[in-house]
Amino acid sequence: MRTRTIGNAAVGIDEVGAIGLGLMTFDQTGPQPREQLAQTVRAALDAGVTLFDTADAYGPGELLGAACQGENEKLIASLLDELGVRDQVKLATKGGCVRTDGGGWSRDSSPEHLREAVDASLQRLGVETIWLWQHHRPDDTRDYNETIGILREIADSGKVRAIGLSNVNPEQIRAAHAVLGDQLVSVQNQFSPAFRSSQPEIEVCAELGLAFLPWSPLGGLGSAKDLADKHPAFAEVATERGVSPQQVALAWELAQAPVVIPIPGAKRPTSITDSAAAADLELSAEEIARLDAE
Repeated sequence: MRTRTIGNAAVGIDEVGAIGLGLMTFDQTGPQPREQLAQTVRAALDAGVTLFDTADAYGPGELLGAACQGENEKLIASLLDELGVRDQVKLATKGGCVRTDGGGWSRDSSPEHLREAVDASLQRLGVETIWLWQHHRPDDTRDYNETIGILREIADSGKVRAIGLSNVNPEQIRAAHAVLGDQLVSVQNQFSPAFRSSQPEIEVCAELGLAFLPWSPLGGLGSAKDLADKHPAFAEVATERGVSPQQVALAWELAQAPVVIPIPGAKRPTSITDSAAAADLELSAEEIARLDAE
């Protein structure tokens, strides 16, 4: 697989597969067969996927409520150990969101919680240093400048290699970069054919040299009817190329900027294998224009 980079000379530059793997789907809707998930991890690595993304708030919340906090981290750590592939994976996680009883979501960016979240993730992942720790979402009850100060403290603690942001706007990215400097290496926002409002964030990331990790990059491509009704250009290009619409969507996202690294979710080997193939799908300028204009 073709690769892209995360990092800089100060924190280290890592080459990762141009397509990553979002791990939320591993258990969000309830436990999946463990062998199936192990095969998905293996298929991802065989296809050249090396960036795996989890969060301390991922887990089957509708089944466990608040008790699901950290379940996804523990699941992926145990799978990597079981398969003996720890050294093949760049594992990113997030903190700052919490699950509530009934499967809901809330935010907690208090200094105490963020410090505790880093320590808890270190323990659950079984690592001495978290490769990429991302602040999950701004907390409307906190001053964002205070949050940035805590992120700087976490970055300086030696517990994380680098810091990322998630679900932020251009002003928040610039404010964090002004304080964190080279310790800030990535931004993770929603971006897909159906959700394009993060284009300004992509442009800021390209300007500052930050990786942009689209979450839910295949959003809106679910059913054949949705595809035909809402995204006909993606369906047409897929038919013309003899590939899946999902591959076209990911290739289109990669074409937005060299800093883009989509992280599609998958819980079956066939899904991640198909997504990974998008890294080698080069769209023409005419095709990109058609998709941009849809």
